[in-house]
Amino acid sequence: MTNPISSLSFGLDTFGDVTVDTDGNAVSQAQTIRDVIEEAKMAEKVGIDIFGIGEHHRTEYAISAPDIVMTAILAATEKLKVTSSVTVLSSDDPVRIFERYSTMNALSNGRAEITLGRGSFIESFPLFGFDLQDYEKLFNERLDLFRTILDADAKQEGVTWKGETRSALENQMLYPPTENGIKTWVAVGGSPESVVRAAKYHFPLMLAIIGGAPERFRPYVELYKRANEQFGQPQLPIGIHSPGLVAATDKEARELSLDNWLLLQRAIGAERGWAPADARQFEREIDHGSLYIGSPETVAKKIADTIEKLSLNRFTMKYASGPTPHEYHMRSIELYGTEVIPMVREILAKRAA
Repeated sequence: MTNPISSLSFGLDTFGDVTVDTDGNAVSQAQTIRDVIEEAKMAEKVGIDIFGIGEHHRTEYAISAPDIVMTAILAATEKLKVTSSVTVLSSDDPVRIFERYSTMNALSNGRAEITLGRGSFIESFPLFGFDLQDYEKLFNERLDLFRTILDADAKQEGVTWKGETRSALENQMLYPPTENGIKTWVAVGGSPESVVRAAKYHFPLMLAIIGGAPERFRPYVELYKRANEQFGQPQLPIGIHSPGLVAATDKEARELSLDNWLLLQRAIGAERGWAPADARQFEREIDHGSLYIGSPETVAKKIADTIEKLSLNRFTMKYASGPTPHEYHMRSIELYGTEVIPMVREILAKRAA
């Protein structure tokens, strides 16, 4: 059953994909970051609920410090909520994460959220001096610590915690305390253990669906709901993050996206041993998978179908994939806010009736 339309929120997110201009000339990472601020301002202008910023430490992406970019967005907007997409928890410190985000919420009257995850790349481990052999232990312990911090903050108490991957805390107050907490999601790529862990620590679930049919994630949605029941706690929101781009027509959207999508897929695939992506794979992902590329009508219908199939509370579109020019991002954001989202709500309302 689909969640009530009133509970739905719609977002955009970006990893700060390094772009080219409309003539194909490379844009600097610094200019890419400045363009992201303008894209977030457009998102607020057209009524989008939340804007996410990813964390990476590699050449394809310009944003390595999402909380700083998020703070700039908060300063440039009035209503738009922001979130990390994701904060790589394994190679960061939960105490510092809390301090940064509680400060951001103080500055913005509570408009900053966090999405915690492992991240899809491992560059942050050697960069910050962590051993990949501790991959599981680091994430598990730091998720436990962050839950402990949030619970202590809610009670206005000091944090007491002990583990193996960082020093223990004994009744340690963290500053600034929040006024209304920090909404925190956990991003999951598709393992049952990760889904159950999100429920165990009482975090909303964000599914990263970047390929294949969205309905194949339905078992994870059901598992999350069963886990919440077994832990004796209320159901929490479920969202997904998937790539897409909106243009005036299906043909235009595909033409704008194909080469840039292939470039990114092949670069990452070469590192991971994937077979080289081709145009047929691109078309399959649009027609049957998790690429939300097309006209407003096409994208709206596909999003509405996904929301129904997975009983979602939030849909977030990664609007930048590869070096797509800033101008196309801006137009895609405008169409997403002014046409796609209203159509999705209308489609779901008619189906519900």
